[in-house]
Amino acid sequence: MATSVLILNGPNLNRLGTREPDIYGTATLSDLVELCTREALALGLIADVRQSNDEAELIGWLHEAADAVTPVIINPAAFTHYSYALRDACALVEAPLIEVHLSNPAAREEFRQTSVIAGVADGVIAGFGIESYRLALQAISRLISA
Repeated sequence: MATSVLILNGPNLNRLGTREPDIYGTATLSDLVELCTREALALGLIADVRQSNDEAELIGWLHEAADAVTPVIINPAAFTHYSYALRDACALVEAPLIEVHLSNPAAREEFRQTSVIAGVADGVIAGFGIESYRLALQAISRLISA
């Protein structure tokens, strides 16, 4: 049976394609879901892609992943920089957890350069647009195979 991977997307990622395309690209959330679904299948995985603008909903999904020992790819978006509640929920996940970003936060405004999530993630992939998700799925595949 294929392993399911929970792919979580935080606030404003439902606006992909129209929100600051010069920074985040022109791909839409539907494009991202399609890429993740295709890549996961190629790797023998099942992508469960979700998006929420609600911190509590994201935390609930992370609790679900922790209980089921499900690998997680998370783009916390703005929550990256200040949500200790989201960080603590990520820390509960014992399966591999990869933080992803479409842009490179280190090359952006100073407030975007700090991630409270990175310290509890197995790795961070950033700056490759929606390709960051493909790279994260490949990393998850390798981590669960190891």
